Amino acid sequence: MAFNILIADDSETMRAVIKKVVTMSGVPVATFFEAGNGRQALEFLENEWVDVILSDINMPEMTGIELLKELKKTEVHKNVPVILITTESSQARIEEAKALCAAGYVKKPFLPETIKKILDEVLEKAYNRMSAEEEGAITEKDKPKDSDEVFDF
Repeated sequence: MAFNILIADDSETMRAVIKKVVTMSGVPVATFFEAGNGRQALEFLENEWVDVILSDINMPEMTGIELLKELKKTEVHKNVPVILITTESSQARIEEAKALCAAGYVKKPFLPETIKKILDEVLEKAYNRMSAEEEGAITEKDKPKDSDEVFDF
């Protein structure tokens, strides 16, 4: 199964680097989509479906944290996994991301192996959850919790 991945970062160069790293890591990708900030990502999601979002935190117009907050407000997008890829390393920011149920947190600079490991884990959990929901086998206790996140430091 190939995945649709949305990359939200205000740096076009960083978006290209993330695309290359994800491609090199062997994660099966159907389509990469790009947004220059959280607002553009939300606008994009009005018309397209993605399986995972890789987002920077510090972006103009709408930050990655603000994007995460907005996604959690909508029934359609609240379960889309968001992995934050950022230079931000303050413990307060990390705790905020965890509280908002970010699926993962990767500090820049990163190794391709780190991205692959986190993407594999996050996508596997999301795929298993979707399969269970479709089969009607998921219960409240099976739904994602804060402890289902993957953070790499």
